[in-house]
Amino acid sequence: MLEWFSILLDALWAAIPAIGFGMIFNVPRSALPLCALGGALTYGLREVLLYQHLSIELSTFIAATTIGIIGVFWSRRYVMPRPIYTVPSIIPMIPGKYAYEMMISLVSMNTDGVTNALLSSFIENGLHAVSILFAIAFGLVLPSMYYTKRQQPII
Repeated sequence: MLEWFSILLDALWAAIPAIGFGMIFNVPRSALPLCALGGALTYGLREVLLYQHLSIELSTFIAATTIGIIGVFWSRRYVMPRPIYTVPSIIPMIPGKYAYEMMISLVSMNTDGVTNALLSSFIENGLHAVSILFAIAFGLVLPSMYYTKRQQPII
């Protein structure tokens, strides 16, 4: 029970950066609540899938695909471009921790010399960060490619 409450609370906190980046990207005010909902949904879904012992890359891909599908429907319903909803919604899933740890390993290798542990940390965290970024990109692209293939124009 406590884990689910923690996941729900984290999802609600994830809505804040989605709104913030929506404002940075000049998203119309009327779309900001949906950006917040999308950010909370994607982050919450990813956390639920991680709780079910899926890998972070697969969980991120499924969450990004989900917001990609939802973004297609929102863009048609509210007659706005799909990235208005999807881009701020995926911001909470950006792999900042892995990129940070990778850079810390790189700086440590530069100051202290290359060791097997630092090199391993650099490669492992770098691969995680790149894999998560690819999962986000492919997850967002697949729904729009599907609807384009079916000859249904999307906005």
